[in-house]
Amino acid sequence: MVVLLLVRHAVSVAPTLDGPDEHHRPLSAAGHEQAVALVAALAGFGVSRVVSSPYRRAVQTIEPTAQALGLPVYHRDDLREWRSGLAPTPIWQAHYERSWTEPDRAIGTGETLADLTCRARNAVSDLVLSASPATTILAATHGTWISRALLALGLSIDCGFWLSMPMPAIYQLSFSGPHLRGARGPGLGKEGPATH
Repeated sequence: MVVLLLVRHAVSVAPTLDGPDEHHRPLSAAGHEQAVALVAALAGFGVSRVVSSPYRRAVQTIEPTAQALGLPVYHRDDLREWRSGLAPTPIWQAHYERSWTEPDRAIGTGETLADLTCRARNAVSDLVLSASPATTILAATHGTWISRALLALGLSIDCGFWLSMPMPAIYQLSFSGPHLRGARGPGLGKEGPATH
């Protein structure tokens, strides 16, 4: 059994037109506190490998846990957030909701949600199939990415799931070979957040 722990990043500073770009946008002060608190939640899972989206807010979320475990953080571009093509705007949610109903629609040179779903599915497959048996992998990524990965794995995920996902959030996925055998986390059922 391979366990994949998907962690949505903690609270980050809000995107602005003149602020840091998506790649460099950091955690807020509250987000840094959340990242430290995640150590206790994640330390008991027996993690042997830590990977992260290269985006700063994801890396900052997982660094305290990786340091506590004495493990390096490996950056994977395939864990990056959805490149929606949308500039920071107060109407971002309407675009995101429309994209869920039209997953092949792109803005300019942005990535479609269908493309993100394929990327997320391939990344999960690569992480799981390249792992040794009885391995637990910790992966820091983003809410849209996690939602589309869970959808690609056959779970009933919609835009409402994504909109209600907390920051941070932990999703515990268990695999036997390439097959998903169990999934726990916020919004996935009565058991609530994944715990050890």
